[in-house]
Amino acid sequence: MKLNSIFENAPELEIQGLMSDSRKRRPNSIFFCVKGMMNDGHRFIDQAIKNGAVCIVYSDPIETMDPTVTYVRVKDVLTAYNQIANLFYDRPSDKLVLFGVTGTNGKSSVASLIKNILNDSIPTGYVGTISIEYGNVKLPPLLTTPEIDDLHGVLHDMVDAGMKACALEVSSIGLEQRRVDTIDFDVAIFTNLTHDHLDYHGTMENYFAAKKSFFDKIKPSAFAVTNSDDPYGLAIVEDTKGKVITYGIKNPADYQAVDIQILRNGTIFTLKCFDEEYRVETNLVATFNIYNLLAAIAALHSKGLAMESILPKLNRFEQIEGRMERIDEGQPYNVIVDFAHTPDGIMQVMEYGARITPKENRIIAVFGSAGKRDIKKRPIFGEIADKYCDMIILTEDDPRDERVYDIAQEIASGIKKTNYIIIESRFDAIRQAIEMANENDTILILGKGDEIFMYGEFGREPYLGDHRVAREMIRKYYLNKGENIDETE
Repeated sequence: MKLNSIFENAPELEIQGLMSDSRKRRPNSIFFCVKGMMNDGHRFIDQAIKNGAVCIVYSDPIETMDPTVTYVRVKDVLTAYNQIANLFYDRPSDKLVLFGVTGTNGKSSVASLIKNILNDSIPTGYVGTISIEYGNVKLPPLLTTPEIDDLHGVLHDMVDAGMKACALEVSSIGLEQRRVDTIDFDVAIFTNLTHDHLDYHGTMENYFAAKKSFFDKIKPSAFAVTNSDDPYGLAIVEDTKGKVITYGIKNPADYQAVDIQILRNGTIFTLKCFDEEYRVETNLVATFNIYNLLAAIAALHSKGLAMESILPKLNRFEQIEGRMERIDEGQPYNVIVDFAHTPDGIMQVMEYGARITPKENRIIAVFGSAGKRDIKKRPIFGEIADKYCDMIILTEDDPRDERVYDIAQEIASGIKKTNYIIIESRFDAIRQAIEMANENDTILILGKGDEIFMYGEFGREPYLGDHRVAREMIRKYYLNKGENIDETE
């Protein structure tokens, strides 16, 4: 793309890339001076030029200018960044049926369900916390909602690969930082809103406002799919221009699950959809997963996918790594790995654990809480585990530069009656849970899911992932067929 096709009176330079991180090497690029919570891009213009920027888009006065570089002053750098990224990548979201999923919990599950159900009908991609997937491509995740340039680039690659639809996780921080301003959504989905990210947003009111902005901005032809059972579910769509579609279990909804039977390895329920009823059999378990499934069904059916195309696929979902993943190596006790890292998410998983565990058996939980993140929820974690568990093992979970022991003590302040121990190494904590489990006990390993990294004092460090550690420990300590395990494989 030529620079003079973007800005009037600019030289006829070929632009090969966009960037807002001055540390990245991108020759012949445009650098956007984005202001963040900690840093201001205006401070890093010289570094950006050294790394290939030939044009600087800025809003604040600049004292000195490089005569070999083009400078463009705008009122709002983020607006310009979004608009130019959309043009640079040839408006990729306009060419996709785009499903955006937001909420505290369930984003990954709902987006993955949409991708898996729809992909048999039209080629569908996925972008979120688990990975980036389209066609035969599977890439490591970036952010839950990638940065502006990365997101448009990924969607462009999907279009080039023949994708016709995409399910995208939309985080509150992504919304607050305006990463999806020029993304054209066809369906916006709300899962729920509970305590999370208050270290960033400050209050639940601010957190809600960030989520609500997603629905306020969708086009009139789009669908706003919302959870009628959530306290915020109707309020979040009250100003939307899109067509509101509801789903739920407790309250009447356009898509409602009734007569629910939750079994150990699946769920059966009746789906009431406007004036129709359908029998649903799924291999998904736990009440919160029924909400996730309802959200996916409502989104797809509203967008035109026939119920006859949806229902047969609901009983053959592959396990999503790290999301209510049942670890089965032949052991006589339950082991479940889940990404739950919010009070509501942990409570939902523990409720399911209580449902499948005989009263005479134990629920053993392994979890921690992230360092430098929302410390108010730590004692709440302890209170929830105290209610549902018989043994609690507190451990590391992205401690960053906080002491794992100190974080664990803050969680333990909410524990009043249940026995607990602190094992700082997550690897050893999972091993301890496996070693102490008896027949028909349930082990819940929460917080990291399939993540193969741990944020420590010196940044991102390798980690096997809870699902892999659990499997290896069962093989070694129960089945006795594992060999030595390398924690940093």
